[in-house]
Amino acid sequence: MSQQLVVGFDLDMTLVDSAEGIAEALVHVCGIHGVEIQKADALATIGLPLDQVFPLWLPDLPYDQLLDEYRAHYGEFGIPKSTLLPGARESVDVVKELGGKTVVVSAKKKDFVDRVLTVVELDIDVTHGYLFAEHKGEALRTENAQVYVGDHPGDIQAARTAGALSVVVVSGPSTKEELLSNKPDVLFESLLEFPDWLRLQASEIVR
Repeated sequence: MSQQLVVGFDLDMTLVDSAEGIAEALVHVCGIHGVEIQKADALATIGLPLDQVFPLWLPDLPYDQLLDEYRAHYGEFGIPKSTLLPGARESVDVVKELGGKTVVVSAKKKDFVDRVLTVVELDIDVTHGYLFAEHKGEALRTENAQVYVGDHPGDIQAARTAGALSVVVVSGPSTKEELLSNKPDVLFESLLEFPDWLRLQASEIVR
């Protein structure tokens, strides 16, 4: 390989199942302000930045206030509930096996990203937080990432912005049909398929 392999990963619902903690925090914040929402509706928003989520139910309240309330609940109760999704550890390990660098780029703020990774005991070389879609792509470009793995159409956009291969897994709220309509380079049912694919493709990716 003529250059180092660099693989970026989204965090929530790509590497880590954080759904319950996020949904419970959203339900909690809405409840503080007298708005009752269903957990299923909260789950459907996972992957979107919170400045797009809060206006769905609390359009007239200050974003900074809602964000503080969300982070207080999620930081205490949600992060400890984080668990690895199938194939996540193996997908990170195969990058290292191939001499590569792992990067996580998430809509979550960076210190929450790092805390989640500590909880699930996943060793990532570089982390970036509080980014979505093309802004994720800008961070990926600075890391010279050739591949970005996610679960949301915004992750496909991020990969395109970075000039990286877009790999998506059907593990988040986006349906397979929705992901395919955004024309990713590769789609997997789960990350369990990723390690063998990367071993086969790595020499071409870094050529």
